[in-house]
Amino acid sequence: MSTVENASPSDDSAAAEATGIAAQDWATASASPQYRAAVVDLLGALAYGELAAFERLAEDAKLAPTLDDKAELAKMASAEFHHFERLRDRLAAIDAEPTAAMEPFAKGVDDFHRQTAPSDWLEGLVKAYVGDSIASDFYREVATHLDTDTRALVVSVLDDTGHGGFAVEKVRAAIEADPRCGGRLALWARRLMGEALSQAQRVVAERDALSTMLVGGVDGMAAGFDLAAVGEMFTRITKAHTKRMAALGLAA
Repeated sequence: MSTVENASPSDDSAAAEATGIAAQDWATASASPQYRAAVVDLLGALAYGELAAFERLAEDAKLAPTLDDKAELAKMASAEFHHFERLRDRLAAIDAEPTAAMEPFAKGVDDFHRQTAPSDWLEGLVKAYVGDSIASDFYREVATHLDTDTRALVVSVLDDTGHGGFAVEKVRAAIEADPRCGGRLALWARRLMGEALSQAQRVVAERDALSTMLVGGVDGMAAGFDLAAVGEMFTRITKAHTKRMAALGLAA
């Protein structure tokens, strides 16, 4: 559920500067068993994340104050489910069993959503706009290290479902009507950022193929992130978060 602001600053130059696996298509890159395993893990994590987002939006619709708001969330939930279907179908197309690919990530994603369950409609909107967008920023950064076919799929399923503009409009209107809720929502957004970053880091740390691709590179074909690049990546994610907070009318 990303917005224009979520696009990584490195996105535009990634194709021009791509080397190794990032310059190859799937047919070529997948000759590396380690790389193939990393992509299956990544698509599995994303697929379960999209399925969970669909479930959560459908649940959040119950908190909607009007029928129009309920319908808007239902539409966004449908878009998330369509993203899930594309990822599931891609896993099947590369001869990976979708359920098996998603299973290792189910507990972590479910734990994140349980720990960050919104208490009301506004917290749900902030979570969808801020929390989910941080995860999208992280996966966009990861995508710069993927083959051209997988990168295109990952970037496309991280496209905005419309929730960004909808959340900004509703949250800003609520703060204007009652400025006191701004402080509460700002604290909530800061908590979401910490939880979302921790969850994204756990996804990589717990899967050897993913961590090797991102940090060590795969079979000498992908450079991965060095320590300086990791710091720069999180700086970009933090800056994007600050912009979103400003768009909502909240202090970062």
